[in-house]
Amino acid sequence: MSSKLIVCLFLLFTGLASTGAHADSLIPEDILQSPDRTPAFVERDIYRHPAETLAFFGLKPDMTVVEIWPGGGWYTEILAPYLEGGKLYAAHFAKDSGIKYFDKSRLSFEEKIKADTELYQSLVMGEFSPKMNKLTAPNGSADAVLTFRNVHNWLRSINEAEAFSLFYKALKPGGVLGVVEHRAKPDTSWETMKKSGYMTEAYVIALAEKAGFVLDAKSEINANPKDSADHPKGVWTLPPTLRIKDKDREKYLAIGESDRMTLRFKKPDLTSAQVVDQ
Repeated sequence: MSSKLIVCLFLLFTGLASTGAHADSLIPEDILQSPDRTPAFVERDIYRHPAETLAFFGLKPDMTVVEIWPGGGWYTEILAPYLEGGKLYAAHFAKDSGIKYFDKSRLSFEEKIKADTELYQSLVMGEFSPKMNKLTAPNGSADAVLTFRNVHNWLRSINEAEAFSLFYKALKPGGVLGVVEHRAKPDTSWETMKKSGYMTEAYVIALAEKAGFVLDAKSEINANPKDSADHPKGVWTLPPTLRIKDKDREKYLAIGESDRMTLRFKKPDLTSAQVVDQ
């Protein structure tokens, strides 16, 4: 057997190939094009690639999934109908946090869920606060924990290590942590990451590994080579925020949403490892 073939087989079976999507977990087109989705959300599919991203994370309809800080429910509108045979924990901002933005966002999300109980029948409303060391999902219960463009928020409040520790506890052995995050250039300083909202892959991977996770695969599904990751108001300069409003608006619209890392981690199944060792 040639050395090239051996390498290919190794990548296939370990799942470390960067394009390692799971074809059997693709989101049906009728969910992606559903009239139940917010039209403005659908327009952003070209930047967020939900079907490919969730396939890469290996989602299946019967899984128990925790979505961290779902915000306005961009991914929730896809995850809830897809997980018809499973369960979705919407781990939103802590209730009565005292932070105006958090409270307003959570209330708006709750009203959205109440308005269509059939669509969101798989959803369990919960909360996540690394500062309070709280995640509403029983320890060892989740097949997957997903977080989209959130890690920089915990960096800004210096709670990023606590966040990953909570994810680890919530997952079953062998469970998946899926992370999508704005990507900084290598060797970007901590202060610049905190200010800009962009984070280096190395920093995010180190956070996960420190919590006990193993990096299973990377993907360029959500990459954007047009993004220099160096803007006057950080990542918020780009759409959808466009923080500097009309100044150079067309320039930033042409760039599109941020360049993003897409990382798949696994919680080691130590029981299986012990059996193999014996």
